Amino acid sequence: MEVLEAIKRRRSIRRFEDRPVPEECIREILEAARLAPSASNLQTWKFKVVTDPEIRKSLREAAFDQKFVERAPVVIVACIDFTAFGERSRRTLELLRSRAVRPSLEMLLRYLRGEKGAEQEERNLVSACINVSIAVQNMVLAATSLGLGTCWVRAFDPQRVAEILELPPECPPLILLPLGYPREDPEPRSRKSLSDILL
Repeated sequence: MEVLEAIKRRRSIRRFEDRPVPEECIREILEAARLAPSASNLQTWKFKVVTDPEIRKSLREAAFDQKFVERAPVVIVACIDFTAFGERSRRTLELLRSRAVRPSLEMLLRYLRGEKGAEQEERNLVSACINVSIAVQNMVLAATSLGLGTCWVRAFDPQRVAEILELPPECPPLILLPLGYPREDPEPRSRKSLSDILL
């Protein structure tokens, strides 16, 4: 399948067939993530592949009872890898854990405006989130090309997911990606026209 065809065919799938995804398909999807571009080529991502039914059930509960998270035969948990920032990692993690400064719209605006007050650590956080998102989009398109369905999930309790999967503190989860053979074929959702998205 050509890339543009995969982009056009991709849908958010929430109903999956009750059959396993072959290991070679999972590896191909992870390879697509590995090849994703990232800021300064830091590749600030780690992935946890979950197939165990009991763990998927726990992930469903952590994802505010979104049942399709459990029903998908595979859930790929995309995490930020803060160790990729090298010696800057410790300060970035401290910022992330800080009650005084949290990732926020204000932080993002400072970053986008290029203000001198925008700390390197804040830029690290923004870049890391973007990097992981690009890698997940590569996985989504690779899955579509293989006849598999996915659905981005950001509505979940990250601390609970980290506990369930025993993730190291430097690798917090950012996105859950349920994956499997689709048992539905939703109509495409509306998109803005090309003229609407051009400045």
